[in-house]
Amino acid sequence: MSIEEVKSSYDCVVIGAGHNGLVCAATLARSGRSVLVLEAAGQVGGAASTREFATGFRVSACAHLLHLMSADLMRELNLAGMGLEYAAVDMPTTALAAGQPPMVVSEDRLGSEGAAYVAYAARMRRFAAVLAPILAAVPPRLGTQRWKDRLALLGAGWRIRKLGRRDMRELLRIGGMNVHDLLQENFTSPVLQGALAADAVLGTNFGPRSPGTVLTLLYRLAAQASAGAALAQPKGGMGALCEALARSATAAGADIRVSTPAARIVVEQDRAAGVVLESGRSIAARTVISSADPKTTFLRLLGAHFLDAGFVRSVNHLRTRGLAAKLHLALDRAPRFTDLEPASLGGRLLVAPSLEHIEHAYNHAKYGEYSAAPLMEVTVPTVNDPCLAPPGRHVLSAVVQYAPYGLKEGWQHGRQRFTDLAIDTLEGYAPGLRASIIGVELLTPEDIERDFRITGGHWHHAELAFDQFFMVRPVPGAAQYLTPVDGLFLCGAGCHPGGGVMGAAGRNAAHQVLKQVS
Repeated sequence: MSIEEVKSSYDCVVIGAGHNGLVCAATLARSGRSVLVLEAAGQVGGAASTREFATGFRVSACAHLLHLMSADLMRELNLAGMGLEYAAVDMPTTALAAGQPPMVVSEDRLGSEGAAYVAYAARMRRFAAVLAPILAAVPPRLGTQRWKDRLALLGAGWRIRKLGRRDMRELLRIGGMNVHDLLQENFTSPVLQGALAADAVLGTNFGPRSPGTVLTLLYRLAAQASAGAALAQPKGGMGALCEALARSATAAGADIRVSTPAARIVVEQDRAAGVVLESGRSIAARTVISSADPKTTFLRLLGAHFLDAGFVRSVNHLRTRGLAAKLHLALDRAPRFTDLEPASLGGRLLVAPSLEHIEHAYNHAKYGEYSAAPLMEVTVPTVNDPCLAPPGRHVLSAVVQYAPYGLKEGWQHGRQRFTDLAIDTLEGYAPGLRASIIGVELLTPEDIERDFRITGGHWHHAELAFDQFFMVRPVPGAAQYLTPVDGLFLCGAGCHPGGGVMGAAGRNAAHQVLKQVS
């Protein structure tokens, strides 16, 4: 069905067919609402799509592993029945360090650190289990007299209290710490410390010594607790997940239109009333839900003239500048990492050999420079899913940090040098890699901004930090998926609980729409 054939009026229009927008649309459609999803790109998925970057070579565009999406959500939307399959599950994490054998991060593979890791992992899992319900619920509103908000806060406090005195005190002690100090307290191995710290800073504007990095680590662990699974690779790349979400939405009755960008949100009588497409066509709707980032939603699609000056100032001050780049390599053979076990090549490889290594890498970004020795999260997806490349060929996919959005020298000058630096870093662990390369793509934050329409190229749409988190995410006045304009809601990564391929923001937003709009 072409866009000319869709209806001119819907109960709900969802802007953006990323995973959150699709989850929101599927949830609303399953509740009986008529839903239209508008996607500017030629396929669903946004930054979680699968795309060809060299002839015959396909890769997950930005996010490349699945480990945060709630198992309940996946069952609710019947993603298995919608064609979602896995090329690999329970993927191992292996830490690489020059001059040392690779370290598999597993309770039974850490030698003298094994007992400390078992105790640390068990404690962090307990904390994560307490925090996980917060991700799956609309956050309470501060400063109100409503019993529902009070009970939500009391419930969170009670779950923490149920940890027991010792664990409760420990959670409250470490909650505002930096991950450097936490890991120094628990481990002596620099390689293990670096590998665990990588999960706290990946995709953020933080280094290990930055305040609040224990919060970002707990956030990740809480989402994993909800998912109930370790790292997984969807068959066909991350785009296969979003295609399954799209099938779930359409099976429930939603219409999805790709290559159909929205130009602006229509406001009539101080209420969102639909959208105008870039083609000029208008589509009426009782409710508009945007999965675009907050700056795009409020400043471009809506327009500052519909908002008060204080709110616009808060949106403008949102920290949205990305520091993570994505490197894709097309290879004529499988990479050969020194001393790496064959099973580990199909897992996640981390180049984060110590806390100091990551902190030094981060220091460059403070001055608008890319890291001289970057942090990297590496996968070789074709080991598990050969269909992503021609027979006998392979794809290497790596998150490379830190690569600031506003590079001082400009990415038009720094792109090739940074690409060469990243490849040289990999070459140090996989000798001969460079000679096997037959195609290269580097996505800087500027490219991510352009290709996926994410302001600043930040994967979380807005930095995960105490002042942009939970009840104040993205900004006061636009928490709880509500906005200052009646009938306009948010459902993207810029809302609670934030980024990562988890879909919680989309489902929470849909529930808020259903509650607010009878």
